[in-house]
Amino acid sequence: MWRASPAGRTITSAGRPGERDDRIPRSSTPQSSTRRPGVRDDAVWLEGERPSVAELEDRAFELRSKLLHLCGTYEGAVHIGGDLSAADIFTALFHYGLRVDPHDISNPRRDRFLLSKGHAAVCMYIAMSMRGFFSYDGIVETYGKLDSAYGMHPCKVQLPGVEASTGSLGHGLPLAVGMALSARHRGEAHRVVCLLGDGETGEGSVWEAAMAARSNELGNLVAFVDRNRQLMTSHAEERVAFEPYPDKWRAFGWEVVETDGHDMAALVKAIDDLPASDSDRPTVVICETVKGKGVDFMERNLAWHAGSLGAADLERALAALEASRQKETV
Repeated sequence: MWRASPAGRTITSAGRPGERDDRIPRSSTPQSSTRRPGVRDDAVWLEGERPSVAELEDRAFELRSKLLHLCGTYEGAVHIGGDLSAADIFTALFHYGLRVDPHDISNPRRDRFLLSKGHAAVCMYIAMSMRGFFSYDGIVETYGKLDSAYGMHPCKVQLPGVEASTGSLGHGLPLAVGMALSARHRGEAHRVVCLLGDGETGEGSVWEAAMAARSNELGNLVAFVDRNRQLMTSHAEERVAFEPYPDKWRAFGWEVVETDGHDMAALVKAIDDLPASDSDRPTVVICETVKGKGVDFMERNLAWHAGSLGAADLERALAALEASRQKETV
């Protein structure tokens, strides 16, 4: 899947290690290239027609449905609220925006994606499984179990295709800055994309990284913020004065895009309008979202930061999700 930017660029979308089945992707040897340093050579990533906004919306609905089903089978608690708030963002990135190949996960020209809000790992796993990195059944069968590749936070050692082990909040963006700086020094043209939760941007390490990114002119770095305005046990503004939130990023020299994190057309436009990766300013896409989006009794409900679903709750949640979809299509 691919897209053409206004500047004429094209960008693709989209178990245990050692098993032979399709739960874990196998890397292949990257083809040689005569590309110029720092120039995105996207032609090798084309996989056919790009998905329409309607198709992406269908995939986001499928992602949420699969997430709810997993919550109904897993015996422990799943970070369902923040997973649901980020589902559209994951879909837009893995199925439209990221230049990645599930059949060639080690290609040096791939875009790098880091999940700083690591507690949303299962939503990322499902989005990646729908993109072809591994099977959904493998996630359901082993998620959260001892020695599973699909941990409650992502681990790059356990699961090929994951770029960084994350979960300690505030660490994803600093890692992304290092990767983007390294790519810039090597003359590589891929992007580094990092998804953060707004709550973790109360960490000082995030702003140190933001300052370093602008100082080093890392236009190849893009941060997406899941701005659901809730923490684990409270609303964000009750603990930290985040507002004026966009202006804070502007003060650190970043390009700022504000969008509806549940409007797929708006997310696609934000991706299409990203500056070229050889520009000199990093970009942050602030996505206004609703924690628990799509399930009415979970939306903005602090009790659903994490939880599990019994049979009755699962049926109720799936019915609410379907009703939400019907309402949005009217």
